[in-house]
Amino acid sequence: MKSCITISLVEEARGGPFVLWDGLEKSIAFAGELGYDAVEIFAPSVESLNLDSLGNLLDGAGVRLAALGTGAGWVKHRLQLADADAKKRSDARAFVRTIIDAAGGFGAMAIIGSMQGRSDAEVDSKTALGYLAEALEDGGQHASQYNVPLIYEPLNRYETNQCCTVAQGVELLQSLSTSNVRLLCDLFHMGIEETDIADALTHGGDLVGHIHFVDSNRRPVGCGHMQYGRIIEALRAIDYQGYLCAEAFPWPDPHEAARQTMRAFRYWTQTD
Repeated sequence: MKSCITISLVEEARGGPFVLWDGLEKSIAFAGELGYDAVEIFAPSVESLNLDSLGNLLDGAGVRLAALGTGAGWVKHRLQLADADAKKRSDARAFVRTIIDAAGGFGAMAIIGSMQGRSDAEVDSKTALGYLAEALEDGGQHASQYNVPLIYEPLNRYETNQCCTVAQGVELLQSLSTSNVRLLCDLFHMGIEETDIADALTHGGDLVGHIHFVDSNRRPVGCGHMQYGRIIEALRAIDYQGYLCAEAFPWPDPHEAARQTMRAFRYWTQTD
């Protein structure tokens, strides 16, 4: 398993569960100094990133790009994949494809979380889930040209009413014609929705493509009450070799949150 840390460039999301906020140059350099294998970036749009400069920064720090998030599509641009309006759904899928293209050039994944949307008075639950499935089909097929999967994240009930558990995510992915979509299993969301996190990861099996490594209170690992022994055992049992990525509140501050996560990562993966 490999280490990863989140960097947010989206001011509208300030205060959210992203560890580093001090711009790409300083954040990537700091991640490299701490020994992180990779970073996950939450950017306002592809246009806001200078991809050549990003590549130079990553190379200089000796870290990889693990993934780009699509969340700004919702947080900043108010685009979501289950919108009642067909034009807005189309715009949302197009936004996702731009993120896939940018990430794919680095051999990295794109993540769909908050952009999945939800059912409401205008869109019933079956229709909303169908719209999401269509978007995952589109994105998964688009990502295949880069030999990376599209990553889909079930969220807790307070953030979506689409898929909230790993089992629901597995069912959705197995209904698709594309096999190029994997699950992001976020330990914070799982702590709310799953009866047993380790069992849920085991059920996810080879569909588990990315992990958000965080504690029960969304603070860095070791700053809450989550029990990690069986979680790590389950990940080893399914032969998970991807990233454990810190998507956590920058508590008590970004630099200490990054250091604490690395300490926890090394502790829990020391026999790797």
